[in-house]
Amino acid sequence: MANIRILNGEAFPVEMHKVRVIQKLNLPPVEERAKAVTLAGNNTFLLRNRDVFLDMLTDSGVNAMSDNQLSAMLRADDSYAGSETFFRLQESLDHVFQKEFFLPAHQGRACEHILAKTFVKKGSIVPMNYHFTTTKAHITELGGQVLEIPTKEAYKITSACPFKGNLDIEALKEALQKHAGRIPFVRLEAGTNLIGGQPLSLDNIKETYAVCKKAGVPLVLDASLLSDNLHFIKTREDKYKRLSILEITREIARHSDIIYFSARKLSSARGGGICTSNKDYYLLMRELVPMYEGFLTYGGMSVREMEAMAVGLVETMDENVISQGPEFIDYMTRQLAAAGVPVVTPGGGLGCHLDAKAFLPHIDQRQYPSGALAVALYIISGVRGMERGTLSEQRDENGNEPLADMELVRLAMPRRVFTMSQVKYAIDRIVWLHKNAGLVGGLTWDEEPRVLRFFYGRLLPVGDWQERLVEKFKQDFGDSL
Repeated sequence: MANIRILNGEAFPVEMHKVRVIQKLNLPPVEERAKAVTLAGNNTFLLRNRDVFLDMLTDSGVNAMSDNQLSAMLRADDSYAGSETFFRLQESLDHVFQKEFFLPAHQGRACEHILAKTFVKKGSIVPMNYHFTTTKAHITELGGQVLEIPTKEAYKITSACPFKGNLDIEALKEALQKHAGRIPFVRLEAGTNLIGGQPLSLDNIKETYAVCKKAGVPLVLDASLLSDNLHFIKTREDKYKRLSILEITREIARHSDIIYFSARKLSSARGGGICTSNKDYYLLMRELVPMYEGFLTYGGMSVREMEAMAVGLVETMDENVISQGPEFIDYMTRQLAAAGVPVVTPGGGLGCHLDAKAFLPHIDQRQYPSGALAVALYIISGVRGMERGTLSEQRDENGNEPLADMELVRLAMPRRVFTMSQVKYAIDRIVWLHKNAGLVGGLTWDEEPRVLRFFYGRLLPVGDWQERLVEKFKQDFGDSL
């Protein structure tokens, strides 16, 4: 992380890279944006990318690769079995995590599928600092149950707590005692996707591991967002500031029984994998890779992506590489908070998170304020964010609608993709929308899938609020896009 001071005292992050390949962007007029989101069923996932200006939907699979990653893809060994590419990737993983065994998979949710099929059964209870949508779906589809036990700070939108993603250790001890024999593993997510990208501390990982070890229960770490979490441990956890990023990573790995990850996030490639030093766990999971993914030396991945992953994992150990995302997010969060826009603080990893409950207090949660805010933001800016609230949950077995703990709109910050001027544009439009938030109304279902409905469900606006929002935008901005 470069220590750069600006003479006039202004604080903003400076990119530690240069742009050598560009991709043209398109910003349609506001009327066209309103039509596009209507055709997409008021679901930002269903927008065509040609209608999007700044794609802040996710950081998954959309991060910019380095020159070294792109050049490494040219040497890929495209063999079905025994590919040299696999062994180069295995060497990188061993260098970073120092785990003996590696199972490749095509992405993070494939790893979750293998883990759930191996360990979860009907009646299982899986404690975790917080769930992720696909993680929960894999567990519940097999008859298991997720038990969320984050620190109490996790649910506070505005906080000074540096590690809101920590797991509640006392609650874990109680759960292990109360549900003895029903807990196949404990899961930690570094950091928490659905509650603002908030990180967990290295001390919390160590304490969780010690409790699990005493109980004879494996600790599973979802390392998909690890790069951001490493930055926060290095900058926020005083006792580890003198350690290198690699040393911190190895300490985390040493206190985890199984590590899995989505390379679409970690390493800026496309793929995933599971690492462990426990041979028994490895052999149990190994049986499922050829059945669901592919052979053991590619696991459903392109060997070119595997070469990029091998390089990207090593680059993740460079502090200058992993710092830009959190620093851009911190800048955006601080600027919005200063303008009175409700956001999750402190800024976490993955993206800046708008608090839709406070942004749109007049909209009932059953009319999906996070989804409505994501749609409204797209209409007035062309910025595509992601709903992370009740819409991202799913109904229980009786058809009841569980209300999410938080109603957020995530504005992801893909690594090395956006410029500072683009971030400032997004801030400007969000501030305008907050001033005109009373125009925004709710959403109701038009087509509701049973599982992971937020991916491809379709909704309708409640009333004519979208037309009124467009008119107000035109009044204030005229012919400007």
